[in-house]
Amino acid sequence: MSISTAITALKATLGDKISTSHADLTLHGQNETYYPNTPPDAVAYPASTDDVSTIVELCAQHGCPITPVGAASSLEGQHLPTLGGISVDFRDMNRVLSVQTEDLNCVVQPGVTRKALNADLRSTGLFFPVDPGADASMGGMAATRASGTTAVRYGTMRENILALEAVLADGTIIRTGSAARKASNGYDLTHLLIGSEGTLGIITELTLKLHGLPEATTAATCRFASVDDAVNCVITTIQCGIPMARIELLDHMMVRGFNAYSNAGLPEVPHLFLEFHGSPAAVEDQRVAFAAIAEDHGASGWKTADTTEDRTALWAMRHDAHYASAALGKGKHIWPTDVCVPISKLAEAVRQSQDDAAKLGLTATIVGHVGDGNFHAGLSVDPNDPDEMKRAEQFTSDLCKTALRLGGTVSGEHGIGLGKQRHMEAEHGPALMPMRAIKAALDPHNILNPGKMLPPTNTR
Repeated sequence: MSISTAITALKATLGDKISTSHADLTLHGQNETYYPNTPPDAVAYPASTDDVSTIVELCAQHGCPITPVGAASSLEGQHLPTLGGISVDFRDMNRVLSVQTEDLNCVVQPGVTRKALNADLRSTGLFFPVDPGADASMGGMAATRASGTTAVRYGTMRENILALEAVLADGTIIRTGSAARKASNGYDLTHLLIGSEGTLGIITELTLKLHGLPEATTAATCRFASVDDAVNCVITTIQCGIPMARIELLDHMMVRGFNAYSNAGLPEVPHLFLEFHGSPAAVEDQRVAFAAIAEDHGASGWKTADTTEDRTALWAMRHDAHYASAALGKGKHIWPTDVCVPISKLAEAVRQSQDDAAKLGLTATIVGHVGDGNFHAGLSVDPNDPDEMKRAEQFTSDLCKTALRLGGTVSGEHGIGLGKQRHMEAEHGPALMPMRAIKAALDPHNILNPGKMLPPTNTR
Protein backbone atom coordinates (compact mmCIF):
# COMPACT_ATOMS: atom_id res chain seq x y z
CA MET A 1 0.00 0.00 0.00
CA SER A 2 1.30 3.48 -0.87
CA ILE A 3 0.37 6.96 -1.99
CA SER A 4 1.52 6.23 -5.55
CA THR A 5 -0.71 3.18 -5.90
CA ALA A 6 -3.64 5.21 -4.53
CA ILE A 7 -3.03 7.89 -7.18
CA THR A 8 -2.90 5.24 -9.90
CA ALA A 9 -6.21 3.77 -8.71
CA LEU A 10 -7.81 7.23 -8.48
CA LYS A 11 -6.73 8.18 -12.01
CA ALA A 12 -8.12 4.91 -13.34
CA THR A 13 -11.47 5.59 -11.66
CA LEU A 14 -11.87 9.38 -11.83
CA GLY A 15 -9.75 10.32 -14.83
CA ASP A 16 -9.10 14.04 -15.22
CA LYS A 17 -10.64 14.81 -11.82
CA ILE A 18 -7.18 13.86 -10.47
CA SER A 19 -4.26 16.20 -11.19
CA THR A 20 -0.54 15.80 -10.57
CA SER A 21 0.55 18.94 -12.44
CA HIS A 22 3.30 20.98 -10.83
CA ALA A 23 1.10 24.10 -10.80
CA ASP A 24 -1.75 22.33 -8.97
CA LEU A 25 0.58 20.75 -6.42
CA THR A 26 2.37 24.04 -5.70
CA LEU A 27 -0.92 25.94 -5.36
CA HIS A 28 -2.27 23.43 -2.85
CA GLY A 29 0.85 23.68 -0.71
CA GLN A 30 0.52 27.44 -0.17
CA ASN A 31 -1.01 29.30 2.76
CA GLU A 32 -1.72 32.85 3.90
CA THR A 33 0.81 32.87 6.72
CA TYR A 34 4.34 31.75 7.54
CA TYR A 35 4.19 27.99 6.99
CA PRO A 36 6.50 26.64 4.26
CA ASN A 37 5.00 25.38 1.01
CA THR A 38 3.76 21.84 1.60
CA PRO A 39 2.49 20.32 -1.67
CA PRO A 40 0.36 17.17 -1.88
CA ASP A 41 1.19 14.28 -4.22
CA ALA A 42 -2.04 14.79 -6.17
CA VAL A 43 -5.14 17.00 -6.19
CA ALA A 44 -8.67 15.63 -6.56
CA TYR A 45 -11.53 17.77 -7.89
CA PRO A 46 -14.73 15.89 -6.99
CA ALA A 47 -17.99 16.93 -8.62
CA SER A 48 -20.33 15.04 -6.28
CA THR A 49 -20.60 13.33 -2.93
CA ASP A 50 -20.22 9.99 -4.70
CA ASP A 51 -16.88 11.19 -6.09
CA VAL A 52 -15.74 12.08 -2.57
CA SER A 53 -16.85 8.68 -1.30
CA THR A 54 -14.88 6.97 -4.08
CA ILE A 55 -11.78 9.04 -3.33
CA VAL A 56 -11.92 8.25 0.38
CA GLU A 57 -12.63 4.56 -0.15
CA LEU A 58 -9.67 4.14 -2.52
CA CYS A 59 -7.37 6.15 -0.27
CA ALA A 60 -8.44 4.03 2.71
CA GLN A 61 -7.56 0.88 0.78
CA HIS A 62 -4.06 2.19 0.07
CA GLY A 63 -3.38 4.02 3.35
CA CYS A 64 -3.16 7.38 1.58
CA PRO A 65 -3.60 10.65 3.55
CA ILE A 66 -6.47 12.95 2.52
CA THR A 67 -6.64 16.70 3.17
CA PRO A 68 -9.88 18.61 2.35
CA VAL A 69 -9.40 22.08 0.84
CA GLY A 70 -11.90 24.91 0.44
CA ALA A 71 -10.78 28.48 -0.19
CA ALA A 72 -7.46 27.80 1.62
CA SER A 73 -7.93 30.94 3.74
CA SER A 74 -7.39 29.26 7.13
CA LEU A 75 -4.65 30.74 9.28
CA GLU A 76 -3.40 27.71 11.21
CA GLY A 77 -2.42 25.47 8.29
CA GLN A 78 -5.48 23.22 8.47
CA HIS A 79 -5.50 22.72 4.67
CA LEU A 80 -1.79 21.89 4.30
CA PRO A 81 -1.07 18.23 3.37
CA THR A 82 1.85 17.83 5.75
CA LEU A 83 2.13 14.08 5.07
CA GLY A 84 1.53 14.38 1.34
CA GLY A 85 -1.22 12.31 -0.22
CA ILE A 86 -4.36 13.75 -1.81
CA SER A 87 -5.73 17.27 -1.48
CA VAL A 88 -9.48 17.12 -2.09
CA ASP A 89 -10.43 20.50 -3.57
CA PHE A 90 -14.15 21.37 -3.53
CA ARG A 91 -13.88 23.93 -6.32
CA ASP A 92 -16.41 22.04 -8.46
CA MET A 93 -18.91 21.37 -5.64
CA ASN A 94 -20.03 24.97 -5.40
CA ARG A 95 -23.80 25.05 -5.90
CA VAL A 96 -26.65 26.35 -3.78
CA LEU A 97 -28.89 23.28 -3.94
CA SER A 98 -32.09 24.73 -2.48
CA VAL A 99 -33.47 27.67 -0.52
CA GLN A 100 -36.49 27.29 1.77
CA THR A 101 -37.51 30.89 2.36
CA GLU A 102 -40.46 29.95 4.61
CA ASP A 103 -38.20 27.89 6.86
CA LEU A 104 -35.29 30.35 6.73
CA ASN A 105 -32.75 27.79 5.61
CA CYS A 106 -30.81 26.62 2.57
CA VAL A 107 -28.83 23.58 1.43
CA VAL A 108 -25.41 24.13 -0.15
CA GLN A 109 -22.38 22.22 -1.34
CA PRO A 110 -19.14 22.76 0.59
CA GLY A 111 -17.36 24.76 -2.13
CA VAL A 112 -19.89 27.64 -2.05
CA THR A 113 -18.21 30.73 -0.64
CA ARG A 114 -19.95 33.13 1.72
CA LYS A 115 -20.02 35.95 -0.84
CA ALA A 116 -21.41 33.68 -3.57
CA LEU A 117 -24.09 32.39 -1.20
CA ASN A 118 -25.25 35.87 -0.22
CA ALA A 119 -25.25 36.97 -3.87
CA ASP A 120 -27.51 33.99 -4.65
CA LEU A 121 -29.81 34.91 -1.74
CA ARG A 122 -30.09 38.61 -2.62
CA SER A 123 -33.54 38.36 -4.22
CA THR A 124 -35.01 36.43 -1.27
CA GLY A 125 -34.58 39.12 1.38
CA LEU A 126 -32.46 36.67 3.40
CA PHE A 127 -28.75 36.42 4.13
CA PHE A 128 -26.19 34.16 5.77
CA PRO A 129 -24.52 36.22 8.51
CA VAL A 130 -21.27 34.47 9.43
CA ASP A 131 -18.50 36.70 8.13
CA PRO A 132 -14.89 35.67 8.85
CA GLY A 133 -13.53 38.35 6.54
CA ALA A 134 -11.99 36.13 3.88
CA ASP A 135 -14.31 34.83 1.16
CA ALA A 136 -14.13 31.39 2.75
CA SER A 137 -16.03 28.29 1.63
CA MET A 138 -18.95 26.94 3.62
CA GLY A 139 -17.28 23.56 4.05
CA GLY A 140 -14.10 25.12 5.37
CA MET A 141 -16.04 27.47 7.63
CA ALA A 142 -17.91 24.51 9.11
CA ALA A 143 -14.78 22.40 9.50
CA THR A 144 -12.97 25.18 11.38
CA ARG A 145 -16.04 26.40 13.31
CA ALA A 146 -15.54 29.87 11.84
CA SER A 147 -17.03 33.06 13.20
CA GLY A 148 -16.33 36.69 12.41
CA THR A 149 -17.43 40.28 12.78
CA THR A 150 -21.15 39.49 13.16
CA ALA A 151 -20.83 36.68 15.72
CA VAL A 152 -21.80 38.96 18.61
CA ARG A 153 -25.31 39.25 17.08
CA TYR A 154 -25.82 36.15 14.93
CA GLY A 155 -23.48 33.54 16.40
CA THR A 156 -20.77 31.40 14.80
CA MET A 157 -20.96 28.50 12.35
CA ARG A 158 -21.83 26.27 15.30
CA GLU A 159 -25.11 28.12 15.81
CA ASN A 160 -25.96 28.45 12.12
CA ILE A 161 -25.71 24.87 10.84
CA LEU A 162 -28.74 22.62 11.10
CA ALA A 163 -27.56 19.49 9.29
CA LEU A 164 -24.62 18.00 7.43
CA GLU A 165 -23.80 15.31 4.93
CA ALA A 166 -20.32 13.86 5.37
CA VAL A 167 -18.08 11.07 4.12
CA LEU A 168 -16.39 8.99 6.81
CA ALA A 169 -12.89 7.49 6.66
CA ASP A 170 -14.05 4.29 4.93
CA GLY A 171 -16.11 6.10 2.29
CA THR A 172 -19.47 5.72 4.06
CA ILE A 173 -21.85 8.64 3.46
CA ILE A 174 -23.83 9.81 6.49
CA ARG A 175 -26.36 12.55 7.22
CA THR A 176 -26.56 14.30 10.57
CA GLY A 177 -29.26 16.63 11.88
CA SER A 178 -32.29 17.83 9.93
CA ALA A 179 -34.05 20.98 8.74
CA ALA A 180 -35.91 21.13 12.07
CA ARG A 181 -34.71 23.86 14.44
CA LYS A 182 -34.36 21.51 17.41
CA ALA A 183 -33.96 17.83 18.14
CA SER A 184 -33.49 15.52 21.11
CA ASN A 185 -32.29 12.21 19.74
CA GLY A 186 -28.97 10.38 19.58
CA TYR A 187 -25.46 11.74 19.73
CA ASP A 188 -24.99 15.21 18.23
CA LEU A 189 -22.81 14.21 15.29
CA THR A 190 -23.47 17.50 13.51
CA HIS A 191 -21.67 19.49 16.15
CA LEU A 192 -18.99 16.83 16.50
CA LEU A 193 -18.05 17.37 12.85
CA ILE A 194 -18.29 21.18 13.09
CA GLY A 195 -14.83 22.33 14.12
CA SER A 196 -13.19 18.94 13.60
CA GLU A 197 -10.94 20.41 10.85
CA GLY A 198 -11.49 17.48 8.49
CA THR A 199 -10.02 14.95 10.93
CA LEU A 200 -13.25 12.97 11.55
CA GLY A 201 -15.10 13.21 8.22
CA ILE A 202 -15.28 15.23 5.02
CA ILE A 203 -18.28 17.56 4.80
CA THR A 204 -20.07 17.32 1.44
CA GLU A 205 -23.35 19.19 2.09
CA LEU A 206 -24.65 21.71 4.63
CA THR A 207 -28.09 22.87 5.72
CA LEU A 208 -27.70 26.44 6.98
CA LYS A 209 -29.88 28.83 8.95
CA LEU A 210 -30.70 32.08 7.20
CA HIS A 211 -31.73 35.45 8.59
CA GLY A 212 -33.85 38.29 7.26
CA LEU A 213 -31.96 41.24 5.87
CA PRO A 214 -32.28 44.09 8.37
CA GLU A 215 -34.65 46.88 7.37
CA ALA A 216 -32.05 49.46 8.35
CA THR A 217 -28.28 49.33 8.86
CA THR A 218 -25.92 51.97 10.18
CA ALA A 219 -22.18 51.69 10.77
CA ALA A 220 -20.01 54.02 12.79
CA THR A 221 -16.52 54.57 14.11
CA CYS A 222 -15.19 56.29 17.21
CA ARG A 223 -11.84 56.54 18.95
CA PHE A 224 -10.51 56.40 22.51
CA ALA A 225 -7.48 57.53 24.44
CA SER A 226 -6.58 53.98 25.46
CA VAL A 227 -7.41 50.35 24.76
CA ASP A 228 -8.76 50.08 28.31
CA ASP A 229 -11.30 52.84 27.61
CA ALA A 230 -12.40 51.18 24.35
CA VAL A 231 -12.69 47.71 25.88
CA ASN A 232 -14.53 48.97 28.94
CA CYS A 233 -16.99 50.69 26.59
CA VAL A 234 -17.56 47.34 24.88
CA ILE A 235 -18.06 45.56 28.20
CA THR A 236 -20.64 48.09 29.35
CA THR A 237 -22.43 47.90 25.99
CA ILE A 238 -22.73 44.11 26.12
CA GLN A 239 -23.78 44.12 29.76
CA CYS A 240 -26.52 46.65 28.95
CA GLY A 241 -27.94 44.27 26.34
CA ILE A 242 -27.61 46.54 23.32
CA PRO A 243 -27.95 44.13 20.34
CA MET A 244 -24.83 45.17 18.44
CA ALA A 245 -24.45 43.61 14.99
CA ARG A 246 -20.72 44.30 14.90
CA ILE A 247 -18.32 45.78 17.43
CA GLU A 248 -14.65 45.62 16.47
CA LEU A 249 -11.58 46.86 18.32
CA LEU A 250 -8.46 48.19 16.59
CA ASP A 251 -5.40 49.09 18.63
CA HIS A 252 -3.14 51.97 17.59
CA MET A 253 -0.79 49.64 15.67
CA MET A 254 -3.67 48.20 13.65
CA VAL A 255 -4.83 51.72 12.81
CA ARG A 256 -1.29 52.52 11.70
CA GLY A 257 -1.44 49.47 9.44
CA PHE A 258 -4.73 50.63 7.90
CA ASN A 259 -3.20 54.01 7.26
CA ALA A 260 -0.25 52.37 5.52
CA TYR A 261 -2.31 49.92 3.47
CA SER A 262 -5.60 51.72 2.81
CA ASN A 263 -4.64 55.39 3.24
CA ALA A 264 -7.33 55.51 5.92
CA GLY A 265 -6.13 58.80 7.41
CA LEU A 266 -7.23 57.77 10.92
CA PRO A 267 -5.69 59.17 14.12
CA GLU A 268 -3.36 56.44 15.41
CA VAL A 269 -5.22 55.69 18.62
CA PRO A 270 -7.55 52.78 19.55
CA HIS A 271 -10.81 52.70 17.57
CA LEU A 272 -14.09 50.85 17.61
CA PHE A 273 -15.85 49.97 14.34
CA LEU A 274 -19.58 49.40 14.89
CA GLU A 275 -22.73 48.33 13.08
CA PHE A 276 -26.39 48.42 14.10
CA HIS A 277 -29.20 46.33 12.52
CA GLY A 278 -32.97 46.51 12.85
CA SER A 279 -35.89 48.75 12.01
CA PRO A 280 -35.04 52.44 11.49
CA ALA A 281 -36.34 53.25 14.97
CA ALA A 282 -34.49 50.35 16.58
CA VAL A 283 -31.23 51.27 14.86
CA GLU A 284 -31.54 54.84 16.04
CA ASP A 285 -32.28 53.67 19.61
CA GLN A 286 -29.20 51.41 19.53
CA ARG A 287 -27.02 54.19 18.15
CA VAL A 288 -28.13 56.71 20.79
CA ALA A 289 -27.71 54.21 23.64
CA PHE A 290 -24.24 53.20 22.48
CA ALA A 291 -23.16 56.82 21.91
CA ALA A 292 -24.10 57.68 25.49
CA ILE A 293 -22.01 54.78 26.83
CA ALA A 294 -19.10 55.67 24.55
CA GLU A 295 -19.19 59.30 25.72
CA ASP A 296 -19.00 58.11 29.32
CA HIS A 297 -15.79 56.26 28.39
CA GLY A 298 -14.19 59.24 26.70
CA ALA A 299 -15.00 58.48 23.05
CA SER A 300 -14.40 61.13 20.41
CA GLY A 301 -14.40 61.46 16.63
CA TRP A 302 -17.81 59.86 16.15
CA LYS A 303 -18.44 59.24 12.45
CA THR A 304 -21.35 57.37 10.85
CA ALA A 305 -21.46 55.38 7.61
CA ASP A 306 -25.07 55.30 6.50
CA THR A 307 -24.77 54.53 2.78
CA THR A 308 -24.09 51.07 1.41
CA GLU A 309 -20.92 52.35 -0.26
CA ASP A 310 -19.53 53.85 2.97
CA ARG A 311 -20.33 50.72 4.99
CA THR A 312 -18.78 48.48 2.35
CA ALA A 313 -15.61 50.55 2.34
CA LEU A 314 -15.42 50.49 6.13
CA TRP A 315 -15.75 46.72 6.44
CA ALA A 316 -13.52 46.07 3.42
CA MET A 317 -10.80 47.95 5.29
CA ARG A 318 -11.45 45.88 8.41
CA HIS A 319 -11.37 42.63 6.43
CA ASP A 320 -8.00 43.62 4.99
CA ALA A 321 -6.43 43.59 8.47
CA HIS A 322 -4.12 40.69 7.52
CA TYR A 323 -2.69 42.64 4.59
CA ALA A 324 -2.59 45.90 6.53
CA SER A 325 -0.53 44.12 9.18
CA ALA A 326 1.85 42.99 6.45
CA ALA A 327 2.12 46.56 5.15
CA LEU A 328 3.03 47.73 8.65
CA GLY A 329 5.67 44.99 8.80
CA LYS A 330 7.11 46.16 5.48
CA GLY A 331 6.19 43.02 3.58
CA LYS A 332 7.17 40.43 6.18
CA HIS A 333 5.08 37.32 6.65
CA ILE A 334 2.30 37.59 9.20
CA TRP A 335 2.15 35.16 12.11
CA PRO A 336 -1.53 35.40 13.07
CA THR A 337 -2.91 34.17 16.34
CA ASP A 338 -6.08 34.61 18.38
CA VAL A 339 -7.55 33.88 21.78
CA CYS A 340 -10.92 34.38 23.42
CA VAL A 341 -11.58 35.35 27.03
CA PRO A 342 -14.60 36.32 29.13
CA ILE A 343 -15.41 39.91 28.23
CA SER A 344 -14.75 41.04 31.81
CA LYS A 345 -11.11 39.97 31.31
CA LEU A 346 -10.72 41.39 27.82
CA ALA A 347 -8.92 44.62 28.71
CA GLU A 348 -6.38 42.74 30.81
CA ALA A 349 -5.73 40.22 28.03
CA VAL A 350 -5.26 42.89 25.36
CA ARG A 351 -3.02 44.98 27.57
CA GLN A 352 -0.89 41.94 28.47
CA SER A 353 -0.48 41.02 24.81
CA GLN A 354 0.68 44.54 23.96
CA ASP A 355 3.21 44.45 26.80
CA ASP A 356 4.46 41.02 25.69
CA ALA A 357 4.97 42.19 22.09
CA ALA A 358 6.90 45.26 23.26
CA LYS A 359 9.14 43.22 25.56
CA LEU A 360 9.90 40.75 22.78
CA GLY A 361 10.64 43.49 20.26
CA LEU A 362 7.91 42.40 17.86
CA THR A 363 5.76 44.49 15.52
CA ALA A 364 2.23 43.40 16.39
CA THR A 365 -1.28 44.56 15.56
CA ILE A 366 -4.39 43.78 17.58
CA VAL A 367 -7.88 43.64 16.12
CA GLY A 368 -10.83 41.69 17.32
CA HIS A 369 -14.48 40.79 17.56
CA VAL A 370 -14.41 42.11 21.07
CA GLY A 371 -18.15 41.86 21.63
CA ASP A 372 -17.62 38.16 22.34
CA GLY A 373 -14.17 38.45 23.93
CA ASN A 374 -12.21 37.32 20.85
CA PHE A 375 -9.21 39.21 19.51
CA HIS A 376 -6.40 38.60 17.02
CA ALA A 377 -2.74 39.52 17.05
CA GLY A 378 -0.78 39.79 13.82
CA LEU A 379 2.99 39.51 14.24
CA SER A 380 5.37 40.57 11.46
CA VAL A 381 8.03 37.88 11.06
CA ASP A 382 10.81 36.80 8.72
CA PRO A 383 10.71 32.98 8.46
CA ASN A 384 14.44 33.10 7.64
CA ASP A 385 15.23 34.81 10.95
CA PRO A 386 15.33 32.05 13.60
CA ASP A 387 15.53 34.53 16.47
CA GLU A 388 12.47 36.47 15.33
CA MET A 389 10.53 33.24 14.79
CA LYS A 390 11.50 32.09 18.28
CA ARG A 391 10.26 35.37 19.76
CA ALA A 392 7.00 35.07 17.84
CA GLU A 393 6.53 31.55 19.17
CA GLN A 394 7.17 32.85 22.68
CA PHE A 395 4.56 35.58 22.19
CA THR A 396 1.95 33.05 21.03
CA SER A 397 2.73 30.74 23.94
CA ASP A 398 2.49 33.57 26.46
CA LEU A 399 -0.78 34.78 24.92
CA CYS A 400 -2.29 31.31 25.21
CA LYS A 401 -1.18 31.09 28.84
CA THR A 402 -2.77 34.49 29.51
CA ALA A 403 -6.05 33.38 27.95
CA LEU A 404 -6.17 30.17 29.98
CA ARG A 405 -5.24 32.01 33.18
CA LEU A 406 -8.16 34.37 32.60
CA GLY A 407 -10.65 31.55 32.02
CA GLY A 408 -10.57 31.65 28.21
CA THR A 409 -9.43 29.48 25.31
CA VAL A 410 -6.32 29.35 23.13
CA SER A 411 -8.39 29.97 19.99
CA GLY A 412 -11.80 31.51 19.58
CA GLU A 413 -11.77 31.50 15.79
CA HIS A 414 -8.63 30.42 13.92
CA GLY A 415 -8.73 26.86 15.24
CA ILE A 416 -5.89 24.50 16.10
CA GLY A 417 -4.49 23.10 12.86
CA LEU A 418 -0.70 22.98 13.12
CA GLY A 419 -0.01 26.10 15.12
CA LYS A 420 -1.88 25.57 18.38
CA GLN A 421 -1.47 21.80 18.94
CA ARG A 422 1.11 22.25 21.65
CA HIS A 423 -1.44 24.13 23.77
CA MET A 424 -4.17 21.48 23.66
CA GLU A 425 -2.86 19.62 26.71
CA ALA A 426 -2.83 22.79 28.83
CA GLU A 427 -6.42 23.63 27.88
CA HIS A 428 -8.04 20.19 27.83
CA GLY A 429 -5.92 17.95 30.07
CA PRO A 430 -7.57 14.54 30.53
CA ALA A 431 -10.29 15.50 28.03
CA LEU A 432 -7.74 14.83 25.28
CA MET A 433 -8.18 11.11 25.97
CA PRO A 434 -11.80 10.90 24.73
CA MET A 435 -10.87 13.18 21.82
CA ARG A 436 -8.18 10.70 20.78
CA ALA A 437 -10.62 7.83 21.25
CA ILE A 438 -13.17 9.51 18.94
CA LYS A 439 -10.48 10.08 16.31
CA ALA A 440 -9.34 6.44 16.52
CA ALA A 441 -12.91 5.15 16.28
CA LEU A 442 -13.89 7.24 13.26
CA ASP A 443 -10.51 7.21 11.49
CA PRO A 444 -8.65 4.09 12.67
CA HIS A 445 -5.94 4.36 9.98
CA ASN A 446 -5.42 8.11 10.49
CA ILE A 447 -5.89 9.13 6.86
CA LEU A 448 -8.22 12.12 7.38
CA ASN A 449 -6.12 15.31 7.62
CA PRO A 450 -3.45 13.58 9.70
CA GLY A 451 -1.16 15.68 11.87
CA LYS A 452 -3.77 18.34 12.63
CA MET A 453 -5.51 19.45 15.80
CA LEU A 454 -4.55 16.69 18.27
CA PRO A 455 -0.94 16.88 19.49
CA PRO A 456 1.26 13.92 18.55
CA THR A 457 1.81 11.12 21.04
CA ASN A 458 4.81 8.92 21.61
CA THR A 459 2.78 5.77 20.98
CA ARG A 460 0.97 4.61 17.88
